[in-house]
Amino acid sequence: MATVAVGQQIRQWRERRRLSQMQLALEADISPRHLSFIETGRSQPSTGTIDRLAERLDIPYRARNGILTAAGFAPRHGERTLDDPAMAIARRSVEHILKGHEPYPAIAVDRHWNIVATNDAISFFTEQIGSALLEPPMNAIKLALHPDGLAPQVVNLTEWHAHVLEQLDQQIASSADPGLVALREEVAAYPHESEHDAPPADPDRIWVPLILDTTVGRLSFIGTITIFGTPVDITLSELAIEAFFPADDKTADILHKNWPR
Repeated sequence: MATVAVGQQIRQWRERRRLSQMQLALEADISPRHLSFIETGRSQPSTGTIDRLAERLDIPYRARNGILTAAGFAPRHGERTLDDPAMAIARRSVEHILKGHEPYPAIAVDRHWNIVATNDAISFFTEQIGSALLEPPMNAIKLALHPDGLAPQVVNLTEWHAHVLEQLDQQIASSADPGLVALREEVAAYPHESEHDAPPADPDRIWVPLILDTTVGRLSFIGTITIFGTPVDITLSELAIEAFFPADDKTADILHKNWPR
């Protein structure tokens, strides 16, 4: 695959962020003329200029490496696996967060929502899912919406399906990741009509809950996303922990009464 020119990449990210050349130039402390020359290929940016533009455009580290390479520089951000010895502290931190969240479910995922770690409480979600979807690599989005996954248990499936797609749309707009585009296309085609009678939405609610009928009763959750605050490694920058909390007292009581499993 041919490398996209550095100027073209910068222009694409600028347009994705809906900034004019003038706006970006002022905020990155370069002249509009210089930015124009970079985007048209008449001038090559220095590493310092790339850094300022990347920071203002909030370009992910993986894409920053691509821009540096296109400009003739070495990639700056490493990409280690979670098994790398250098990642041991990060890995232990993730495991600590996941374990400490029990008896509430929590998972760690990569940039494509592939599950890289879970706590034991995830069994509240997975115990009725067929083994085929639980084979590695497990994908959290597919598990949640696939008709052979969690979908038959989701009481508010239509609402939850729309919420997940909206979440993916936001990530795609931010990262331009083709893997996320392919994932969205796949899950958008999944059926999303629930066989359950969903409870009426509370007009005063402040979140979209995930409501499930499980073997221990009806459970309602809210989800939170946690990321590392100061990563410089690509893998670590793309790692996220999704933790589920009870959305009501009844759910909390059921989870505690049925723990440990």
